[in-house]
Amino acid sequence: MSHNLSSVQKKRLYKTLMYSSLAAAFAPLSLNCFAQAVTTVTVSANPLAKEENMQILSPTKILSGTELRSKVGSSLGETLGSELGVTASGFGAGASRPIIRGLEGPRVKILQNGMGVADVSGLSNDHAVASESASSQQIEILRGPSALLYGSGAIGGLVNVVDGRIPTTLNKQVSGEVEAKYGTVNGEKSLSFFLDGAQGDFALHADGNSRNTSDYAIPGYADVRGVGVKDRLPSSFTHEHSMGVGASYIQSWGYAGLAVQDMRDRYGIPTEEHSYIEMQQTRLDFDSLVRKPFAFFDSLTFKLASTDYAHTEKESNGVAATKFLNKTNEARVNLSHNTWNGWEGSWGVQTENTHFSALSAQTGRADTIPNTMSVSRALFLLEQKSFGDFIATAGARLESVERTPDAQANLLSRRFTLDSASIGAMWNLGNGMAIVSSLSSAQRAPATEELYSHGPHESTRTFDIGDAHLKKESSENIEFALQKTSGLVQWKFNLFENRVNNYVYGEILGIHMNAEGEVETTGEFQQRLWKQAAATVRGGEAEISYNALGEGYSVRGFADTSHASLNQQGNLPLQPATRLGIDLGYRHAGWRNSLNIVHARRQDRLAAFETYVTPAYTKVDANLTYTHPYLSSQLTWFLQVKNLLNQEIRLATAVLKETVPQAKRGWIMGVRCNF
Repeated sequence: MSHNLSSVQKKRLYKTLMYSSLAAAFAPLSLNCFAQAVTTVTVSANPLAKEENMQILSPTKILSGTELRSKVGSSLGETLGSELGVTASGFGAGASRPIIRGLEGPRVKILQNGMGVADVSGLSNDHAVASESASSQQIEILRGPSALLYGSGAIGGLVNVVDGRIPTTLNKQVSGEVEAKYGTVNGEKSLSFFLDGAQGDFALHADGNSRNTSDYAIPGYADVRGVGVKDRLPSSFTHEHSMGVGASYIQSWGYAGLAVQDMRDRYGIPTEEHSYIEMQQTRLDFDSLVRKPFAFFDSLTFKLASTDYAHTEKESNGVAATKFLNKTNEARVNLSHNTWNGWEGSWGVQTENTHFSALSAQTGRADTIPNTMSVSRALFLLEQKSFGDFIATAGARLESVERTPDAQANLLSRRFTLDSASIGAMWNLGNGMAIVSSLSSAQRAPATEELYSHGPHESTRTFDIGDAHLKKESSENIEFALQKTSGLVQWKFNLFENRVNNYVYGEILGIHMNAEGEVETTGEFQQRLWKQAAATVRGGEAEISYNALGEGYSVRGFADTSHASLNQQGNLPLQPATRLGIDLGYRHAGWRNSLNIVHARRQDRLAAFETYVTPAYTKVDANLTYTHPYLSSQLTWFLQVKNLLNQEIRLATAVLKETVPQAKRGWIMGVRCNF
């Protein structure tokens, strides 16, 4: 084979080999396909595998089926940004991470099938989440203390992307989904699929996604001052391709399976420099379950995940600036029991080894963050018991975290012991109504970049300076909710407050520096210092719906708000706006139509160094789908319009809100086949 292939030819060859391998892997399988509807009600990230309306420790949202497909965007943040209590960081189309109740970064953990996604998206808003929504089968949002079972730092909550890559049941006939769509606002062309089948006692799965978009159109000028570029946002393109395959051996005793994923992404950073990021991740997962492993225990699960992540930040001319590397090995063991004097629960052990670095692409030096080895070890448990109409839950986590920078960096190694605990209660009042409350105490170790950063970050134009002496964060969290989860009319009302000691934040005081770290009036980087102070986050959420899943007309109203402040030092930056919304729907036979209206209020709760007040906006989206049988499958034709009123939308949670508006009115059309 010639070694003189162009990058385009190499990409085409790579995709051809991927899909050829897929076809070969499934060729022996039966081709007698059938129509299939995806209906999932179990929260896989919950150790007790409870249904959505049985959550005690936190409100939970599950996106699956048609609802998930209608909300899938070019990033995880865009996909989840309209959910109750969830907003998006909005760093262009390629990099937008979910923000839960005003908390982001390392305080919101992203999981893939219950294991850490192991990217570097929590480090900075310009880094994409290395998990693909388009080929997923379910996305779960957990808020509050139950998320602590997956990491002491997840005081904001967690998002779990479930792709079914390691099957847990035998499906003797091939089933799956294929979707193709086109978008007008950015010229989006995307194709995604997943397939499931079986050979004997082996269950097989494959999924993939290919998405290409150009720079998206905007309603006017990019800059709020009305100067510079207009009508289209430069460097807002995305080119993402992913492929995953998995297989499980399934018997009456349980299952054991392996999966591998390869993900490649190139996306623009919409700053004045028009830089971009090239990302690649290879992930290997092992998952197993043994039923009745020991006396008094119902199941034993053992999971392993090994991830090799890399991304390079490049200037507009293609010159590489900084290369980020993150190699992670994670293991998790869960032992679950049932009916110990009425108690059911889960005990577990979790370990994680991470080797992280941010090096100069030209010299290989650690100009931004040194090579750092992080090791965490954790024990956790969750127990639950019903006392008639009263259900009680208690959980705890003990964790040790060590961060050791390379010896050449001459920086202090740190070790943190983290203690987290939670209690919760649900009082069933009948007719689906309940009172839910929880109280938790959680601790978080400062992240590697917060401890050891000392260098320029090209994409955010900041010169980050960490503090190796930072203390661990400690938070006290309380939540109270009223809910009704059955009947035509359902509703929930949540109030929460988190008080955090030693909250780690980045302080920007307008000091400019050059790439060498020297203070310079015309320097291209703003100094960002990692500091600590006491902080309080409080807020509430409300939702009421009529006929949420039935035929005919449906309506849903919601509101959410949060306020985070540094005690006696003003507001935390990038706080979400208060939102009100209403969803109107109609279902009949194969028709499914919806109109979604979200109004975000003016956001003037600014941090000391923020100057721009985000204006109010009203975003209107509409969705029309028609599903009908075709041979042995189901076809769904869909037409969506986003930002119907063509509003200029700037997210209060976006670092670049003054120069990066959201897309103008755009149409999305496509077809989906379930078989």
